[in-house]
Amino acid sequence: MSAVLNQGAEEHSAAFCYQMNGSCPRTVHPLGIRLAIYLAGAVGMLITVLGNLFVVFAVSYFKVLHTPTNFLLLSLALADMFLGLLVLPLSTIRSVESCWFLGDFLCRLHTYLDTLFCLTSIFHLCFISIDRHCAVCEPLVYPSKFTVRVAIRYILAGWGIPAAYTAFFLYTDVVDDGLSQWLEEMPCVGSCQLLFNKFWGWLNFPMFFFPCLIMISLYVKIFVVAIRQAQQISTLSKNLARTAKRERKAAKTLGIAVGIYLLCWLPFTIDTLVDSLLNFITPPLVFDIFIWFAYFNSACNPIIYVFSYRWFRKALKLCLSREIFSPRTPTIDLYQE
Repeated sequence: MSAVLNQGAEEHSAAFCYQMNGSCPRTVHPLGIRLAIYLAGAVGMLITVLGNLFVVFAVSYFKVLHTPTNFLLLSLALADMFLGLLVLPLSTIRSVESCWFLGDFLCRLHTYLDTLFCLTSIFHLCFISIDRHCAVCEPLVYPSKFTVRVAIRYILAGWGIPAAYTAFFLYTDVVDDGLSQWLEEMPCVGSCQLLFNKFWGWLNFPMFFFPCLIMISLYVKIFVVAIRQAQQISTLSKNLARTAKRERKAAKTLGIAVGIYLLCWLPFTIDTLVDSLLNFITPPLVFDIFIWFAYFNSACNPIIYVFSYRWFRKALKLCLSREIFSPRTPTIDLYQE
């Protein structure tokens, strides 16, 4: 009888993050499932970090890739790489253990970095769509209109605005003091969801929706113009036709990247908004699935580039061979047929 009571007490304590009042409930997975999730998380992190690290290296190393568009791609890859390196390890632990045991400081830092890198990604994709719109729809003025200096300004804005925006909500008392009627108390001890309250749900949706609306409208116009250019290709000079074809291919590839971004992030964003209206009824497992589906996007872009960009495949082949150590390799024209 005593053994049964002790077993029941152990199961009860294991069902919560901490042995105290107000503790979050804990889902205790079997050891095999926990190891499988950790392994899957490690593989995902490896793909995300290595894939985006190669994008950063390729654009930095090969001089022919030093273009405004590719600098934006490099900065986007940095955000995705840092997400895989700094955010996903702690997110994996939180998902497997279903509790946060790492303290308030790391919880706040993890939430800050998570939000920063995700918002930086969407800002960069929005700026890249502006770049592609100018390249395809205004090809004659594009070289003078969208320069490296302009790209650097976009990059600074793409990092600076999300950094300031997230820090405002996480590291100031303005929200707590002035908007307390919108905020939910932390539901239990052992959770790390600092920003998931009613106000954040409503504010986060337009931060996602409006850049996406801009991207969709620009890419619709891009593809309309691209179809018209394809019909008029015979009237263009050979060099101009080749350039137009390359710009359209780049626009198509980046359009696919935007589409996958929307596919990955829409479930989480919509759930955040709806959940704030329905008093946070989403089960923790469903929330975890949505957020990992969103994280998955950070591993997708290098894979898209492999299948879409010939220059990317050539750069990868060179980096995996001895030719990467040749002094002439950085000046190779990766666009040459």
